Amino acid sequence: MTDKIDFKKTLDCYRAPRGGFRIVDVPAMQYLMVDGHGDPNTSPAYTDALSALYPVAYKLKFFSKRELARDYVVPPLEGLWWAEDMNSFTGSSRDKSRWSWTMMLMTPDWIERAAFLEAVDQAGAKDRPARLDDVRLETLSEGRCVQTLHVGSFDDEGPVLERMHHEFVPEHGLRLEGKHHEIYFSDFRRVAPDRLRTLLRQPVGVSPSDLGRDPA
Repeated sequence: MTDKIDFKKTLDCYRAPRGGFRIVDVPAMQYLMVDGHGDPNTSPAYTDALSALYPVAYKLKFFSKRELARDYVVPPLEGLWWAEDMNSFTGSSRDKSRWSWTMMLMTPDWIERAAFLEAVDQAGAKDRPARLDDVRLETLSEGRCVQTLHVGSFDDEGPVLERMHHEFVPEHGLRLEGKHHEIYFSDFRRVAPDRLRTLLRQPVGVSPSDLGRDPA
Protein backbone atom coordinates (compact mmCIF):
# COMPACT_ATOMS: atom_id res chain seq x y z
CA MET A 1 0.00 0.00 0.00
CA THR A 2 1.44 3.37 -1.00
CA ASP A 3 0.94 6.58 0.93
CA LYS A 4 -2.34 8.41 0.50
CA ILE A 5 -2.07 10.96 -2.32
CA ASP A 6 -3.23 14.52 -1.68
CA PHE A 7 -3.60 16.12 -5.10
CA LYS A 8 -3.75 19.61 -3.58
CA LYS A 9 -0.09 19.09 -2.66
CA THR A 10 1.14 17.08 -5.64
CA LEU A 11 -0.44 18.85 -8.64
CA ASP A 12 1.19 22.09 -9.73
CA CYS A 13 -2.07 23.37 -11.22
CA TYR A 14 -3.49 23.61 -7.66
CA ARG A 15 -0.91 26.29 -6.80
CA ALA A 16 -1.43 30.04 -7.22
CA PRO A 17 -0.10 33.18 -5.54
CA ARG A 18 -2.19 35.25 -3.19
CA GLY A 19 -2.45 38.82 -4.40
CA GLY A 20 -0.93 38.05 -7.80
CA PHE A 21 -1.60 36.13 -10.98
CA ARG A 22 0.10 33.09 -12.44
CA ILE A 23 0.03 31.68 -15.96
CA VAL A 24 -0.08 27.88 -15.87
CA ASP A 25 -0.66 25.07 -18.36
CA VAL A 26 -3.32 22.81 -16.86
CA PRO A 27 -3.30 19.18 -18.04
CA ALA A 28 -6.46 17.38 -19.12
CA MET A 29 -8.15 16.11 -15.95
CA GLN A 30 -11.04 13.77 -15.24
CA TYR A 31 -13.99 14.93 -13.14
CA LEU A 32 -17.31 13.88 -11.72
CA MET A 33 -19.69 16.62 -12.89
CA VAL A 34 -23.25 17.87 -12.36
CA ASP A 35 -24.75 20.91 -14.14
CA GLY A 36 -27.22 23.48 -12.85
CA HIS A 37 -28.42 27.07 -12.91
CA GLY A 38 -29.22 29.73 -10.34
CA ASP A 39 -27.97 31.21 -7.09
CA PRO A 40 -25.99 28.52 -5.23
CA ASN A 41 -27.13 30.02 -1.92
CA THR A 42 -30.81 29.43 -2.66
CA SER A 43 -31.10 26.90 -5.50
CA PRO A 44 -32.19 23.39 -4.43
CA ALA A 45 -30.50 22.11 -7.59
CA TYR A 46 -27.13 23.19 -6.19
CA THR A 47 -27.59 21.37 -2.89
CA ASP A 48 -28.86 18.31 -4.73
CA ALA A 49 -25.83 18.39 -7.03
CA LEU A 50 -23.39 18.20 -4.11
CA SER A 51 -25.49 15.51 -2.46
CA ALA A 52 -25.06 13.40 -5.58
CA LEU A 53 -21.38 14.10 -6.27
CA TYR A 54 -19.86 13.21 -2.91
CA PRO A 55 -21.30 9.69 -2.47
CA VAL A 56 -19.97 8.69 -5.89
CA ALA A 57 -16.58 10.28 -5.17
CA TYR A 58 -16.18 8.37 -1.91
CA LYS A 59 -17.30 5.09 -3.48
CA LEU A 60 -14.53 5.56 -6.06
CA LYS A 61 -11.96 6.43 -3.41
CA PHE A 62 -12.74 3.27 -1.44
CA PHE A 63 -12.73 1.18 -4.65
CA SER A 64 -9.30 2.55 -5.55
CA LYS A 65 -7.89 1.83 -2.10
CA ARG A 66 -9.41 -1.65 -1.86
CA GLU A 67 -9.05 -2.96 -5.41
CA LEU A 68 -6.12 -0.98 -6.80
CA ALA A 69 -4.08 -0.32 -3.64
CA ARG A 70 -4.02 3.38 -4.56
CA ASP A 71 -5.44 5.58 -1.82
CA TYR A 72 -6.04 9.31 -2.14
CA VAL A 73 -7.73 12.24 -0.48
CA VAL A 74 -10.95 13.18 -2.26
CA PRO A 75 -9.94 16.44 -4.01
CA PRO A 76 -11.59 19.78 -3.23
CA LEU A 77 -14.89 20.81 -4.71
CA GLU A 78 -14.56 22.77 -7.95
CA GLY A 79 -16.99 24.74 -10.06
CA LEU A 80 -17.28 26.14 -13.57
CA TRP A 81 -19.38 29.30 -13.70
CA TRP A 82 -20.76 31.30 -16.60
CA ALA A 83 -23.57 33.62 -17.67
CA GLU A 84 -24.77 35.31 -20.82
CA ASP A 85 -23.36 38.55 -19.42
CA MET A 86 -20.06 37.81 -17.71
CA ASN A 87 -20.23 41.19 -15.95
CA SER A 88 -22.56 39.43 -13.53
CA PHE A 89 -19.32 37.93 -12.12
CA THR A 90 -17.07 40.96 -12.09
CA GLY A 91 -19.61 43.73 -11.51
CA SER A 92 -20.58 45.04 -8.12
CA SER A 93 -24.07 43.47 -8.27
CA ARG A 94 -22.92 39.87 -9.00
CA ASP A 95 -26.44 38.71 -9.88
CA LYS A 96 -26.12 35.04 -8.94
CA SER A 97 -29.61 34.18 -10.15
CA ARG A 98 -28.23 34.54 -13.69
CA TRP A 99 -25.35 32.14 -13.19
CA SER A 100 -25.05 28.68 -14.70
CA TRP A 101 -22.63 26.20 -13.19
CA THR A 102 -21.03 22.78 -13.30
CA MET A 103 -19.95 21.45 -9.92
CA MET A 104 -17.06 18.99 -10.04
CA LEU A 105 -14.81 16.65 -8.08
CA MET A 106 -11.54 15.64 -9.71
CA THR A 107 -11.14 11.89 -10.16
CA PRO A 108 -7.73 10.23 -10.72
CA ASP A 109 -7.00 9.19 -14.28
CA TRP A 110 -6.57 5.56 -13.23
CA ILE A 111 -10.29 5.36 -12.42
CA GLU A 112 -12.05 3.83 -15.42
CA ARG A 113 -15.65 4.20 -16.56
CA ALA A 114 -16.64 0.71 -15.37
CA ALA A 115 -15.66 1.67 -11.81
CA PHE A 116 -17.61 4.93 -12.13
CA LEU A 117 -20.78 3.11 -13.23
CA GLU A 118 -20.44 0.67 -10.35
CA ALA A 119 -19.95 3.54 -7.90
CA VAL A 120 -23.13 5.22 -9.15
CA ASP A 121 -25.06 1.99 -8.62
CA GLN A 122 -23.69 1.63 -5.10
CA ALA A 123 -24.44 5.27 -4.25
CA GLY A 124 -28.07 4.72 -5.26
CA ALA A 125 -28.57 1.50 -3.31
CA LYS A 126 -29.83 3.35 -0.20
CA ASP A 127 -31.31 6.84 0.13
CA ARG A 128 -30.74 7.49 -3.57
CA PRO A 129 -29.65 11.13 -4.16
CA ALA A 130 -32.17 13.11 -6.18
CA ARG A 131 -29.66 14.05 -8.88
CA LEU A 132 -27.63 10.87 -8.98
CA ASP A 133 -28.60 10.20 -12.60
CA ASP A 134 -27.17 13.60 -13.55
CA VAL A 135 -23.64 12.74 -12.40
CA ARG A 136 -21.27 12.12 -15.28
CA LEU A 137 -17.57 11.32 -15.68
CA GLU A 138 -15.91 13.66 -18.16
CA THR A 139 -12.46 14.96 -19.09
CA LEU A 140 -11.88 18.71 -18.97
CA SER A 141 -9.05 20.17 -21.08
CA GLU A 142 -8.38 23.79 -20.14
CA GLY A 143 -4.78 24.25 -21.30
CA ARG A 144 -3.25 27.64 -20.62
CA CYS A 145 -4.89 29.48 -17.73
CA VAL A 146 -4.41 32.48 -15.47
CA GLN A 147 -5.06 31.88 -11.80
CA THR A 148 -4.78 33.45 -8.37
CA LEU A 149 -5.49 32.50 -4.76
CA HIS A 150 -8.29 34.58 -3.28
CA VAL A 151 -8.56 34.71 0.51
CA GLY A 152 -11.86 36.11 1.66
CA SER A 153 -15.58 36.06 1.00
CA PHE A 154 -16.92 34.80 -2.31
CA ASP A 155 -18.67 38.16 -2.65
CA ASP A 156 -15.29 39.92 -2.59
CA GLU A 157 -14.06 38.12 -5.72
CA GLY A 158 -15.44 40.74 -8.13
CA PRO A 159 -12.52 43.23 -7.98
CA VAL A 160 -9.99 40.39 -8.26
CA LEU A 161 -11.68 39.07 -11.39
CA GLU A 162 -11.93 42.60 -12.76
CA ARG A 163 -8.13 42.94 -12.51
CA MET A 164 -7.57 39.48 -13.96
CA HIS A 165 -9.91 39.91 -16.92
CA HIS A 166 -9.29 43.53 -17.83
CA GLU A 167 -5.70 44.19 -16.73
CA PHE A 168 -3.49 41.11 -16.39
CA VAL A 169 -4.93 39.08 -19.28
CA PRO A 170 -4.75 41.78 -22.00
CA GLU A 171 -1.43 43.12 -20.69
CA HIS A 172 0.09 39.68 -21.32
CA GLY A 173 -1.24 39.37 -24.87
CA LEU A 174 -4.01 36.97 -23.87
CA ARG A 175 -7.77 36.77 -24.30
CA LEU A 176 -10.44 35.07 -22.21
CA GLU A 177 -11.57 31.60 -23.29
CA GLY A 178 -13.67 28.92 -21.67
CA LYS A 179 -15.47 29.19 -18.35
CA HIS A 180 -14.56 30.80 -15.06
CA HIS A 181 -13.24 28.07 -12.75
CA GLU A 182 -13.10 28.05 -8.96
CA ILE A 183 -11.44 25.53 -6.64
CA TYR A 184 -12.57 25.58 -3.02
CA PHE A 185 -9.74 24.78 -0.61
CA SER A 186 -11.92 25.72 2.39
CA ASP A 187 -15.20 24.26 3.61
CA PHE A 188 -17.52 27.27 3.63
CA ARG A 189 -19.68 25.52 6.24
CA ARG A 190 -16.84 25.54 8.77
CA VAL A 191 -14.59 28.48 7.82
CA ALA A 192 -15.35 32.17 8.40
CA PRO A 193 -16.00 34.07 5.13
CA ASP A 194 -12.93 36.28 5.51
CA ARG A 195 -10.69 33.19 5.75
CA LEU A 196 -12.01 31.22 2.79
CA ARG A 197 -9.27 30.11 0.37
CA THR A 198 -10.41 29.85 -3.25
CA LEU A 199 -8.31 29.37 -6.37
CA LEU A 200 -9.73 31.49 -9.21
CA ARG A 201 -8.84 30.21 -12.69
CA GLN A 202 -9.55 31.57 -16.16
CA PRO A 203 -8.64 29.69 -19.35
CA VAL A 204 -6.98 31.98 -21.90
CA GLY A 205 -5.71 32.00 -25.45
CA VAL A 206 -3.20 34.17 -27.26
CA SER A 207 -4.69 37.44 -28.50
CA PRO A 208 -4.68 37.60 -32.33
CA SER A 209 -2.47 40.70 -32.19
CA ASP A 210 0.14 38.82 -30.13
CA LEU A 211 0.36 35.50 -31.97
CA GLY A 212 4.11 35.90 -32.42
CA ARG A 213 4.86 36.52 -28.75
CA ASP A 214 5.12 34.03 -25.88
CA PRO A 215 2.91 35.41 -23.05
CA ALA A 216 4.80 33.42 -20.41
